[in-house]
Amino acid sequence: MMYNLITIAKNTLVETLRQPVYAVIIFIALLLFLVSPALSMYTMDDDNKLLREIGLSTLFLTSLFIAIFSASGAVSVEIENKTVMTVLTKPVQRPIFILAKFLGVLGALGLAHYICTIALLMAIRHGVLETASDTHDWTVIGAAGVIAGLTILLSAFFNFVYDWKFGATAVVTAAILATFGIVFLAFIDRNWKFNPAENGIHMLDIYGAILLFLGAIVIAALATAISSRFNMMVTLSACMGLFLLGLVSDYVFGRFAETHIWARIGRCLVPNLQVFWISDAIYEGTQVPARYILISGSYALCYTVAILALAVALFQRRQVG
Repeated sequence: MMYNLITIAKNTLVETLRQPVYAVIIFIALLLFLVSPALSMYTMDDDNKLLREIGLSTLFLTSLFIAIFSASGAVSVEIENKTVMTVLTKPVQRPIFILAKFLGVLGALGLAHYICTIALLMAIRHGVLETASDTHDWTVIGAAGVIAGLTILLSAFFNFVYDWKFGATAVVTAAILATFGIVFLAFIDRNWKFNPAENGIHMLDIYGAILLFLGAIVIAALATAISSRFNMMVTLSACMGLFLLGLVSDYVFGRFAETHIWARIGRCLVPNLQVFWISDAIYEGTQVPARYILISGSYALCYTVAILALAVALFQRRQVG
């Protein structure tokens, strides 16, 4: 059973990385991180707070679309193409199939989230040029340029010599090179000096990215559950609707929860995605304690387990032949 779980999850991860839309979404997100410092310089307050807000919003939306398209490609498309029959005709139980698909999607989601988080940290490290005296952070620009250049060259080389998929190779290569890049920036300041104390990387941004990944896990579970019964368009529409509803859960359900039973039911059924958003901490200048990360992680775990149980129940009676 464990062998089947690992094998299906690994194949799902590989196939997801090979999907062109996966690399395209990451590429668009990286472009948005690149231009976000320029888009944040027109506020009447602290421009860097808006930069964080835009960056985290981009990160959250990227994870949303990665989860939806990856889950749809891994489950609903495979059901529509009847390729799922080759798996279920073997001694593979349906709950194992759904769980393995979710783990494969989660692996692809985690890789994309990791790359975009590093891009976000680089954008925040560079900051907004608020005055004419502000200068570019050439250490960040240089590190990003080296990462991008080596990623393209190495991916093209492996594609030409070994016939590896360019998009999947580029994503994995970018993740490896980005790791070296962020480690370099953690020790080198904007003046090219060894100064870890002034590296411009803040725990608030890292905690914010971790919280958004917890929210993305819940969305990935939702996308997997809906994909087990419906096609990609329905999955996209339903996940977008639940995503927006989850962001305003307190306003829609929370204020009526004490007086109306429908609000209490809605508050329980719809995950409150506002839990994973730290906008208040950004603008108020407060810290996010590690205890809050643990509580949010437990909240995400409970919802994920419940949604996966629903996914198993939905897929159990699904006709795939």
